[in-house]
Amino acid sequence: MSVTELSVSTQNYLKTVWSLSEWSDAPVTATVIAERTGYTLSSVSDAVRRLTDQGFLDHARYGSIALTDVGRAHAVAMVRRHRLIESFLVSVLGYSWDQVHDEAENLEHAVSDFMVERIDEFLEHPTRDPHGDPIPSADGVITIPDAVQLSRVAPGSTVVVERISDDDPELLKFFEERGIVFEAKLSVNAGAPYSDALEVVVLGGVDGETSGASNNGGRQSAGPISLGRSATDALYVSGGTLTE
Repeated sequence: MSVTELSVSTQNYLKTVWSLSEWSDAPVTATVIAERTGYTLSSVSDAVRRLTDQGFLDHARYGSIALTDVGRAHAVAMVRRHRLIESFLVSVLGYSWDQVHDEAENLEHAVSDFMVERIDEFLEHPTRDPHGDPIPSADGVITIPDAVQLSRVAPGSTVVVERISDDDPELLKFFEERGIVFEAKLSVNAGAPYSDALEVVVLGGVDGETSGASNNGGRQSAGPISLGRSATDALYVSGGTLTE
């Protein structure tokens, strides 16, 4: 069965369960799914029971929710569709990266498998989407980059942005306006005392050069940018020293 033969509701639930565990080891529960989707807890509980009966989910009573092998295959197929569409919208149609998520959410259910594969070929098989999220291959293989939240990085580090959470479009816009984008290089410093913040300076692209940097237009921040916890939690980086 192709993922396109599933109902839109089933597609969304399976993708949500997978997405919740992609960057977190926290248990996936009906409550967490309800918070992510905006559905009522009773609706989510009913859907989880249905999808468990259909063989897409594993769920012990009062336990965490996990995808079966079949459920995972469908979820990854939906993730692939979503991220390829996002990449196409940004690369070809000129969408800003804070606009693409909601548009891709709608299109991912409508386009055919053939179109998805043509998009993949046209873009020359990208491995990361505009936010740095990995794009699964056609056979379902996905490589998660070795990255941690910026909140866990010690001041004095120099890091590369590997992924930016796309949950908040306004936060994405804030980052982009300041050159904090996928593959940007950042110098990390301590924020004000008791502020639970970090200060970063954008050094340029992944090569450290400010002229011609690939994804942030060569921009370098004029001075330190103070980032609170909600911002540093949304940035996933590599190369830094972790706090204890």
